[in-house]
Amino acid sequence: MEDDSKLTEKLRSILPYLNERQQRLLLAAEARSLGYGGVSQIARITGISRPTIYRGLRELDQESEDLLVIRQSGGGRKRVEEVDSSILEDLDQLIEPETRGDPMSPLRWTCKSTRQLATALQAQGHRVSHQLVSELLRSTGYSLQANAKTLEGRQHPDRDAQFQYLSEQSKAFLKQGLPVVSMDAKKKELVGEFKNAGREWQLQTQPDKVNVHDFPDPNMGKALPYGIYDVGQNTGWVSVGQDHDTASFAVASLSRWWQVVGAPSYPQAKRLLISADSGGSNGYRLRL
Repeated sequence: MEDDSKLTEKLRSILPYLNERQQRLLLAAEARSLGYGGVSQIARITGISRPTIYRGLRELDQESEDLLVIRQSGGGRKRVEEVDSSILEDLDQLIEPETRGDPMSPLRWTCKSTRQLATALQAQGHRVSHQLVSELLRSTGYSLQANAKTLEGRQHPDRDAQFQYLSEQSKAFLKQGLPVVSMDAKKKELVGEFKNAGREWQLQTQPDKVNVHDFPDPNMGKALPYGIYDVGQNTGWVSVGQDHDTASFAVASLSRWWQVVGAPSYPQAKRLLISADSGGSNGYRLRL
């Protein structure tokens, strides 16, 4: 008979790496190899009950249809929804209180983290953790989502008519070969060695070095791009200034575009259609 100390050392070294079914089969095989009294010896060495080892012996004698099955059907811990039938309804009332449940809930708008939901459910008598709340939310169709800009609010009754008028005017100008431009100021950019979003190909460990802090350089200032898009030619023009986004800058950009691009492209033009967003430097309130 194999020495108990050697067998104990062997089983203790391998059992932690096996699942429940694999442990049963291993212990059953060892008990069968020991012969008479093997089940009692294995139970004494490992502390595992004799019925478990006998069950392993029965499993060794029968062909398993699914070798990956560890427990019998129905075994293991019950799902929380089966033990606590009201937890899903209470959770749903907390996560959507504006339509169901207590309208004065502290979780009404922004306080919808899993930890706060778990605390609220615990106060109602449910035994849950924030991990369990996360699993319940996902199982019922919830997911972490950002806000979606889809609600436009109140619209002017002539909103569509305005855009139709602008479209008709543009088509009329283009049909006559007259220039139609769209103009607007673009995002201001710091001039100098500053970090920009995005990546580019460089030799490994040799990135471009930029300033740690994005403080404007008083000598360089900011670049103010002002874009003018020629609808008919499908071309763009950008003027870059270093002062301020003013009406003077908008007019100067348009004048410069006309001198360099517009006049040569439309030598017979007597009219120009300008489309702008009517805000900032091209705002309709600016008298200049």
